Amino acid sequence: MATPEATLAAEASYLGYARRCLAAMLESVRSLDPHGGDPISTEFLKSELARRADALREVPGVPLFFGRIDRDSTGEAFHVGRRHVRNDAGDVVVVDWRADVSLAFYQATATEPMDVAMRRRFGHSAGTLTSLEDERLTAGDEHGVSDSRILTAEIERPRVGPMRDIVATIAPDQDTLVRAPLAQTTCIQGAPGTGKTAVGLHRAAYLLYTHREQLRRSRVLVVGPNRAFLSYIGELLPALGEVDVAQVVVDELVAGITVRGQDRPEVARLKGDPRFAAVIETAVRAGIVLPTQSLVVPVGSRRWRLPADEVADLMQREVATGQPYGVIRSRLPTLIAETVRRRAESTGGSPDDRWVTRLARSTPVREFVDAHWPAVAPKHLVTRLLSDERGLAHFADGVLDASEQKLLLDHAQPAATARARWSRADAFLVDEVAAHVSRPTSYGHVVVDEAQDLSAMQCRALGRRCDTGSATVLGDIAQATAPDALANWPETLRHLGKPAASLVALTRGYRVPQEVLDLANRLLPALAVDVEPAISIRHAAASLRVRSSPALPAAVVEAVTDRLAQEGSIGVIAAADELADVSRALGRAGVETARVEDGMAARVELVPITLCKGLEFDHVIVVEPAAVVRAHDRGLHWLYVALTRAVSSLDVVHSEPLPAELAAA
Repeated sequence: MATPEATLAAEASYLGYARRCLAAMLESVRSLDPHGGDPISTEFLKSELARRADALREVPGVPLFFGRIDRDSTGEAFHVGRRHVRNDAGDVVVVDWRADVSLAFYQATATEPMDVAMRRRFGHSAGTLTSLEDERLTAGDEHGVSDSRILTAEIERPRVGPMRDIVATIAPDQDTLVRAPLAQTTCIQGAPGTGKTAVGLHRAAYLLYTHREQLRRSRVLVVGPNRAFLSYIGELLPALGEVDVAQVVVDELVAGITVRGQDRPEVARLKGDPRFAAVIETAVRAGIVLPTQSLVVPVGSRRWRLPADEVADLMQREVATGQPYGVIRSRLPTLIAETVRRRAESTGGSPDDRWVTRLARSTPVREFVDAHWPAVAPKHLVTRLLSDERGLAHFADGVLDASEQKLLLDHAQPAATARARWSRADAFLVDEVAAHVSRPTSYGHVVVDEAQDLSAMQCRALGRRCDTGSATVLGDIAQATAPDALANWPETLRHLGKPAASLVALTRGYRVPQEVLDLANRLLPALAVDVEPAISIRHAAASLRVRSSPALPAAVVEAVTDRLAQEGSIGVIAAADELADVSRALGRAGVETARVEDGMAARVELVPITLCKGLEFDHVIVVEPAAVVRAHDRGLHWLYVALTRAVSSLDVVHSEPLPAELAAA
């Protein structure tokens, strides 16, 4: 029997072999001649080969495989890694973690071994194998997670920069969600540290692997709350070899609108109310005017007269189809021309399709459609709704009461001027109007993170972008901070158009220590949310420190200096006013910092409270909780978010009394 040292040396040799095979695969792609039959084909081939080359690049500092399973029945061994690697003969060297054969690596237990005789995990440093553990599937707990030092070390590994993948540490409950069928829409209510964001992104990677051709056509869309978040997660999918994924901030979902304005909370709530969809539909269809006079269409020497009631019946039949306003408008000229063709045929004529097309484009027909089914400009219509008292009263009659209409007109009008500073809520009103004109692109799968903050109107907009596909909806009701947030999963899913979606709760955390969660969970009763408190598999007795100091910036500098003596990233989270003072103090102390908005590449990141959602740091310093609560609508929710960003340690630094909910800490 080989010694552990000899076994590790053999696996290291195999890793070198796998790397040479991957390099050969990359070189093979680069050597292909991207010459098509024409310039367009050539450019397409160049783009395709560049994409394939990107997908084959090795991730720096990470070995090509992290595990191995040995089959009990055949004795075959499969090394499990981040991507498929084969040799020149076409034989498998490393199997992709998403392949069917890899399922057993994540799901096999002592009670359900799935034909696995042995599972091996590898420890590594800077891309070099440093250790290994063999599991004979006799030490699995009731959750199917073995007591593995390597697994724990990988979960706790310090990080600086963007989010890393978790393919080496996916737990069985997470793996089940990742591998759900493409057609299934899943909503994951995930407590802090449960890995919901990672599950959503790995699910996207899994679906792209399993349904490659289908999703290359219909595409995958990832929607995040802000640019800092997208910067944080942006490298994860490319690291897994998936480069064909669109990633957008929710504010950027609506084309042609740049969000620069901000509504008062009560105005944002009203604009995000689903009743506004009915107001908009009424306003859009208000332009439809049924004819009272016959339509006369000259064709050559003939003049065809269509009675008003016949054309009105045609228009009403179209309304009854429920098709978007713009779709009907675009086909109405052809419908009118077809009616004229039937008249011509009844008198012995034989007009062809080109005749119909010419007639549909003729001036009399176009002028009739413009007068009776006019074009709708989404921005203009929303501007009118938010600034025209009589128009709003007419369109919102019976839907919004007088006080709600007054609130819109009094406080929303500046965002509807010629120099519009559109707010986020305005953008989704524009999108609602635009949906009546033409449907947006529908994706094969949409991943929506921080979905607890979506308003009903935002849900409707996202639903239109996956109405022919499925979605993975991620969030935590306890972290809902937007003033117009639904913060209710059944309602969210209904407005997304996915009422039958599967709702799954994750409460078992893998990253945030239990001591930190115990502090954050003190806030849950005050948040008035129906969620289970988070629990963690990790304990770290020294992970939590609460410091009171009258010299707040100096105390923050001391806390940061202490954590700099340890490995890993540091996030200093505070309300905007406090963060400015802290930044100056750290600068005077010679501590290099960066703003989180600039890319998450620094050791010490300064994080405005409003940008901390979805981010993780090894060490977190939360500054002046009372100021956070005081400065923001739903301030306690924001504080809950900030307290749960820590992977290894949390320092709470304050000069004012702590909020009552935390005072006992």
